[in-house]
Amino acid sequence: MAFTLASIHIYPLKSGAPLALKSATVESRGLARDRRWMIVDADGRFLTGREYARLTLIRALPNADGSLHLDAPGKSGLRVAVPDARGERVATAVWGSPVSPLLADEATNAWLSTFLGLPVRLVHMDAECVRAVDAKYARAGDKVSLADGFPLLLISQAALDLLNSKLAASVPMLRFRPNLVVAGTEPHAEDGWKRIRVGDVEFDVVKPCVRCVFTTVDFERGERDPSGEPLRTLTGYRRGEKGVTFGQNLIPRGRGVVRVGDAVTIIA
Repeated sequence: MAFTLASIHIYPLKSGAPLALKSATVESRGLARDRRWMIVDADGRFLTGREYARLTLIRALPNADGSLHLDAPGKSGLRVAVPDARGERVATAVWGSPVSPLLADEATNAWLSTFLGLPVRLVHMDAECVRAVDAKYARAGDKVSLADGFPLLLISQAALDLLNSKLAASVPMLRFRPNLVVAGTEPHAEDGWKRIRVGDVEFDVVKPCVRCVFTTVDFERGERDPSGEPLRTLTGYRRGEKGVTFGQNLIPRGRGVVRVGDAVTIIA
């Protein structure tokens, strides 16, 4: 049975604003340019929108040469050069998974520190910076970007439609920060998938995505919703042994280009 790829999004800066695409290149560690940049504090600890909702207001646009253009409310735009591969690396970790990305320049770090109101640094995952996927769900050699744990996240549009039917005020899909949204399915049909093909690229569907307080952040305002929604409602009907789940994590089993409108075929 085939469904349709309804939208594609990347998040060039981890926890930053989403970027909609018509097509994207699938690489071994996820969609090209997705979550290859991340903000860390003075001690090297990674920051996310869970704690710092204002992160979601930072718009990071990748340039053709690999550099980044940053914008944020009240700030002049800033071009960030790709750090030299011989430059300083920062020993950090994403949810306990170690990684050593390159440190960006001081002007960028000052720009971000001023906007966020605390001393922070920007780091970049280059080709030499390798982070493994959790071995419990992966094959040997599987890699991931600076995403929480897996190369891609997929959600069915019907899952969001069901959730919004239960809410007093609907929320947008991007509250859940998916890479791929699939149309034409039953709600949460993705929970039963094991392997899919999007266009010509195959993916393993490896693990439900456990949701947290980040879903309550209004990324257009950079503030947490005081009602606790949609997490409060999700807790009522999507809580399982491992927590509240919404969407499925994917690992690519090939490379290629996916496009909005592609057929999504369930293999297993």
